[in-house]
Amino acid sequence: MIQQDKYLNKLKKLPEPVRQFGGLVTITVFIILSFGILNIYWGGGDELIRKMKIEEERIEKERKVNEVISSLPSGILVFFDGTDHYRLSKEQYEAVCNITKLIPQRAIMAAHFLNYEAYELYTINGNKIDDTFVKWDEEKNKCFAGYTVSGSNVGVNKAANINGEVLSFLSTGIDTRVYFIKNF
Repeated sequence: MIQQDKYLNKLKKLPEPVRQFGGLVTITVFIILSFGILNIYWGGGDELIRKMKIEEERIEKERKVNEVISSLPSGILVFFDGTDHYRLSKEQYEAVCNITKLIPQRAIMAAHFLNYEAYELYTINGNKIDDTFVKWDEEKNKCFAGYTVSGSNVGVNKAANINGEVLSFLSTGIDTRVYFIKNF
C-alpha cells in the first residue's frame, strides 16, 4: 500500500501538461487495443474485403453498361445492312448483347407465331415465362436469346423452349431489350 501511495505522489508531482499527455496516450492505446480485440471476434476481414471487391466490380460493370446505353440512340438497333434503323457495329452488337437481359412480351409473341405449342402453354398459364436468356456465342459471333414456358402452374406437365438468333434490339435510353428473335 505504501509503495502504491509513493507512485501516486510521484504522478501528482508531475507537471500538468505531462499528466494530460500521459492520459491521452493511455486512452489512445486503450481504444486501439479495444478495436483490435473487437476486430478479432467480429471483424470479418477477408470476407468484408471480398464483398467490397464484388461490389466495386458490380459498380464498374454498371458504369460501363450505362456508357454503352447512353451512346446508343433510342429506337430499334440492328447489325445488318438494308434497314432504316440504327446499324450497330460488330463491337456494339456484342456489347449490346452482353448487357441485354430483357425479352419483352412483343418479342415473345412474335416468336410464338412459329411455335403453336409455346403459344398454347403461354396462353393457358397466364402469360408466365419460366426462364429467359440472352447470350453471346463466341464461336458463331452472334447473339442468341430464348425462353421457356410451361404449364406447371396450371397442372399441365408440358414445357416448350424457344430460342433463336437476336436480329434486333430496342434501346429505350434506359436499357436495351430484345426486339426480334429469329427462331426459324
